[in-house]
Parts: sequence; C-alpha cells; structure tokens
Amino acid sequence: MLTRPRLQLISAAAACVVAAALLAVMVETEWGPLIRLDERFGHAVLGPGSGFWHGFGLFVEDAFATIPMLTYTLVLAALLYWKNHRRAAVYFVLVQLIATVTSPALKNLVSRDRPLWQDVVDTYTGLSYPSGHALHAAAFAGGCIVLLQMFVRRPGLRRTAAMGCVVLAGVIGWDRFLLGRHHLSDVLGGLLLGVAIVLLVLLAYSPLPRSHALKAPPLPEVFAQRGRCAVVLNPIKVESVGQFQSIVNAMAVEAGWNEPRWYFTTPQDSGTGQAEQAALEGAELVIVCGGDGTVREVCAELAGTGIPVGIVPAGTGNLLARNLAIPLYLRAAIDVALTGQDRAIDMVAVEGDGIEPSHFLVMAGMGFDAAIMEGVNEDIKKRIGWVAYVLSALKALMFPAIKVEVAVDGGEFTKHRARTVVVGNVGSLQGGMPLLPDAEIDDGLLDVVLLHPQRFVSWLPLAFRVLTKRSRTDELVNRMRGHSVVIRADRETPRQLDGDTIGPGKELRMTNVHGRLLVRVAR
Repeated sequence: MLTRPRLQLISAAAACVVAAALLAVMVETEWGPLIRLDERFGHAVLGPGSGFWHGFGLFVEDAFATIPMLTYTLVLAALLYWKNHRRAAVYFVLVQLIATVTSPALKNLVSRDRPLWQDVVDTYTGLSYPSGHALHAAAFAGGCIVLLQMFVRRPGLRRTAAMGCVVLAGVIGWDRFLLGRHHLSDVLGGLLLGVAIVLLVLLAYSPLPRSHALKAPPLPEVFAQRGRCAVVLNPIKVESVGQFQSIVNAMAVEAGWNEPRWYFTTPQDSGTGQAEQAALEGAELVIVCGGDGTVREVCAELAGTGIPVGIVPAGTGNLLARNLAIPLYLRAAIDVALTGQDRAIDMVAVEGDGIEPSHFLVMAGMGFDAAIMEGVNEDIKKRIGWVAYVLSALKALMFPAIKVEVAVDGGEFTKHRARTVVVGNVGSLQGGMPLLPDAEIDDGLLDVVLLHPQRFVSWLPLAFRVLTKRSRTDELVNRMRGHSVVIRADRETPRQLDGDTIGPGKELRMTNVHGRLLVRVAR
C-alpha cells in the first residue's frame, strides 16, 4: 500500500467514496431494490435474542464501540510515539479521529431509521446509515495494515496479520446483522468509508519517517562528504531485492550521493569479498544490509580502512544495530546510513582451538548461550523469527555446568563453575536485557559475565538481578572487565560469535581492538 503509485491510491479512494455516496443516495431516495435486499438479508441473518451467539454479539458490540476503539487507537499511538515512530502515530490517530467525526455527520445527513426487525431487548435507537461500528472497524483495520506494511518484514507474517485485521472488520460488520442493528447497506457504506479515510489520510499525510538529518544541526563540511557509496546486501534478508534497490538508490541520490554500486552476498561468501571489492573500487561509504553475521563479516573487512559502514539491520537479532540505537525500520536505517555521523567503535580479535583468527562486534559466548544458537531450527526461524530462539532456549535451559578458568589482562587464571560465559563488547541482549550494563562499545574494554543457576528455579532470581542491573557478584552472577580475556573450559563446549556458532572447543582468547571501525549512527 505504501509503495503503490499515488494515482492508484487516488483511484481506490475515489471508488470507495463514490460507492458509499451512491449507497447513501439510494438509501435517501428509498430505492426499491435496495430496500427489499436490506429487508431480506436482515431477516435471514438476524440471530436469536438469547444464547451464546447473542451474548457474543453483545460482547463484540461493546468491545468495538466508539470509545473503546479510540482507547485502542491512543494506546497503539502512544506505543508508536514511544518507539519514535511519531509520524506513524499521528497518521493512526488522524484516521480514527476523522472516522469519529464522519460517522455522526453522515448519519444526520441521511437520517435513516434503524431496522424494524431489531430485537426488542437492548434496542438501539438513533440513526442507521452508515454503521459507526463498521466505519471504525474498517478505519482501524486499514490503519493497522498500513503499519504492518511499514514494520513487519516477513511477508508470511505480514499477510497473516493483515488477514486477521480484515477478519476482525468482517466480524464487527457481521455483528451488526446478528443483532439487527443495521441494514446491509449501512454496514457496506461504513466499511467503504473507513477504507476511503485510510487511503485519503495516507495521500495527505505520509506515516513514513522523515530524515533524522532535518532535525539535526548540519555536520561540518569536512565530514559531509558526498560521492561514491556501495551496498553489500544479503538478498535473502529482504522481501524484494528490486524494490529495496529502488528505495536505497532514490534515498542516496536525494541525500547527495551518487547511485550506489551493489554487491550481493552468496552462500560461499557472506560479505568479506564484497566489502573488499567495494573498498578497492573506491567506495567512500559502504552500507551493509543483512543479519549480524553479514554485518560482522563486512565490518571486519573494512576495519582500519577509514571507510564508514552504514548498517541496515535485516536479521533476527540485530544486536549491533540495537546497541547503537540504529532504527530497525529499514527506511529510517537507510537514512541514518546516508546522512548520519561517523562513530569509532571497538572490535574484538578472537582466537581459539579449532578456529581461524576472527573478530566479533557484539558478544562471544561458551555454554548455554551457544547451545541456544546451535539448537535453533532454521525452518522455524524463517517462519516466526526471534521466537525460534525462545524455543531453543527452553530446550537448553539446563545446559550442564562447565568448569572454566578465566584470565583477564594477562593475570592469573581463576577457577569457576558456570552454565554460560559471555564476553561482550556491548551491554544489551534482545529486548534491551542489560546483561552487561557497564559495557560500552567504544571504551576499549571487554565485559565478562559468568552465569551459574544451579537449579531450574534459580533462573528467576538470576533474571531479576540481570534486569535490575544488580552489581553484586557471587556464584550465581559473576562479572569481570579487562582489555583482554582468556577462557578455558574443562571439556569441549559450544561456542558462538555474534550469534554464529563456531563449533565446540575448550578455549577462546579475546583482545579488544580500540576504535578500529567507523560506523554511521544518528546525529
């Protein structure tokens, strides 16, 4: 809907308005065929005055009346505003406010009475065309579908949710027949007008965010370079490669860059070769779009080159983007990549038994957290996203404790027992969980946490202490900090770097490389 040509939106809105207006004229003039159709349909579907379906109808009627619908709207708009999607919040409120004003105005204009066959118990009085419930339902459902187009990337999930919105509007419309509150034409008119309002407001006010650079002071000219940029894209991470390319190309040209060169990752090369080629061909900015693995490969290749990396998160975790406050909404992330400012961040060099020297940007782990990554079902992950990690975590919750030795900054090894050991360059996990609250991505230090819940119920106090950022250390939660960290386990243990499993092993040696990489962040 958001990507439709403007002419198509105008045509669809006009068709809905004209159809609703024709219905209103036929109602006003009491056109015989329409009146007979309304009466036959109403008598055919009117439910009994008692029983389950009557009670269900009354529940739907109360749950989706004008005041509850406005309440749902304000709650959703407040959530959008809190997440800094302010134009989307304004759009959603505008749709419902216009629907609230339109319904009584048209009822007074047409002045149609309620159906005569309405149940004598809980009878509605007042005017009938259009149905206010149906109008609000279509406006709310249509507004939600617009938001789904903006924020839900998985096409299957988006289509399912959109169908749920359509079904909800249909149930609310059917409820008006079930209770005998409205004629068929009243409900159809309300649904048409609700859709028209959604489209007309979309034409007048875009919910898409504006460039964050419009609100920020201009960068000094020395940093406001315009020239050649490149995009490294994992093509399986976007719904439509062509559509994504057209969006980035248009936004790049608008921001003053030349049209980008494009490089696509492959199963054999997840970003390293593409980033190298972009650098050799003179890119002054490289934008990477993919999951944490693709981002890690591109950043590792460009570290130390002075070429800034713009991150467009398109994976399941997107932990680096979350910790750098890069928006997860694609257009907003592209905007930050093109018009943001450069920030020097740390990388972490990693060595260990059985692995080639590597790097990570977010976190490395041994034990439970790596077992979660190993246990994720990729088919389930494709369908439901991050929920697949929750299911894997439940299966691995009592991963057996391991004996580990930890040495910080070349000091003596200390012995511990833990179910998982995490070494972080950033502080937060999914959902903003502050696993390493003191970690900063540019402080030149690594933060280590060892977790050892001895029983299943021990996870509850552990979660409480993590969420409340308690600094006390003991056998349950232990923390360390340093420039370099070595971890040795007593047996082969699952290991992961930035969410990618690297195979079991007994050792990880990590060193912070301070300020090694330039990334684009919001001003």
